[in-house]
Amino acid sequence: MAQFETIRTAAGARTAQIDAGLRAHMNKVYGTMSVGMLLTFAAAWAVGTNAALFETLFTGITRWIVMFAPLIMVFAFSAMINKLSAAAAQLFFYTFAAVMGVSISYIFVVFTDYSIAQVFLITAIAFAGLSLWGYTTKKDISGWGSFLIMGVIGLIVASIVNIFLGSPAIMFAISAIGVLIFAGLTAYDTQDIKNEYLAHAHHGDSEWMGKSAIMGALRLYLDFINMFIMLLSLFGQRE
Repeated sequence: MAQFETIRTAAGARTAQIDAGLRAHMNKVYGTMSVGMLLTFAAAWAVGTNAALFETLFTGITRWIVMFAPLIMVFAFSAMINKLSAAAAQLFFYTFAAVMGVSISYIFVVFTDYSIAQVFLITAIAFAGLSLWGYTTKKDISGWGSFLIMGVIGLIVASIVNIFLGSPAIMFAISAIGVLIFAGLTAYDTQDIKNEYLAHAHHGDSEWMGKSAIMGALRLYLDFINMFIMLLSLFGQRE
């Protein structure tokens, strides 16, 4: 009986340790994401409110570089993550966040400041609720992954095509569908980040956990930014 109690106590202590580690891991994910968001909006405001700088960056071939640089960086980050240290991965993420800010700086030219702030608040509330649900739900939503990723690919293709078509109807459809897709991804990614940590917690690999937190921050960051941009497109008040 004493041996059984010892085993049960040890198991309980181990569970408590994993729970504490999970909370620290998720705090790292959300903290890194929040710093990235601050960098993004600081860069977007700095470029979007400087007419001369904005015109320089969004004229000619530079415009295309600015527009597609974040997408290229995401693919590069995914390919390089295993070769980077946790510190290098974090620096790459923050650099990416700043570049993303330059890429979306047009919002400060197209939309009113009040509208941007209002939609940002709406997005933040929706994101928090969806992420909390993904973290706490007992329902396994891993099956959503392939469907949602295919939806993202479809959105990217449709967005590139519409750059040349310039159709308001297609843009509206992309934004409306995109909000639903990234809402789903917010819950899915949160649960997947949590489950990924729990699956590897017993390894005690601090380097992996550090990089995993940064990769998780990137995933949730992209969900938030894309949901914000699409809600702004739907409900934002233009200048």
